[in-house]
Amino acid sequence: MNFYTRKWVKPEDLNAHGTLFGGSLLRWIDEEAAIYTIIQLGTNRCVTKYMSEINFINSARQGDIVELGIKAIQFGRTSLTLACEVRNKITHKSILTIDRIVFVCVDEHGKPAAHGKTAITYTDERLREE
Repeated sequence: MNFYTRKWVKPEDLNAHGTLFGGSLLRWIDEEAAIYTIIQLGTNRCVTKYMSEINFINSARQGDIVELGIKAIQFGRTSLTLACEVRNKITHKSILTIDRIVFVCVDEHGKPAAHGKTAITYTDERLREE
């Protein structure tokens, strides 16, 4: 799993218990997963279709730095399925895991559309192709 994105837990990200609010973390994950999908599929016409069970393992507190890991695990005709782990950057303790996040490529009418990809393409490889 590649951990590219880091977030600093700030006061506005906390819940009433002084720990990272799950909704803030899920927003970060959805955005990071969408960016990953857009890069992999080469189009911004992607929507979140499904998230499997979300497993909160440990909490994060104000001042912690968390990192988001995303990995492509399956290419469908119109979809891309990802796995996600969020961990504390310093301790490497897992904060959350999601086994499956499914994004679907859509056409201009919002209907599923084939994307034609079958494997991960790394950004530097794509730049060399152009």
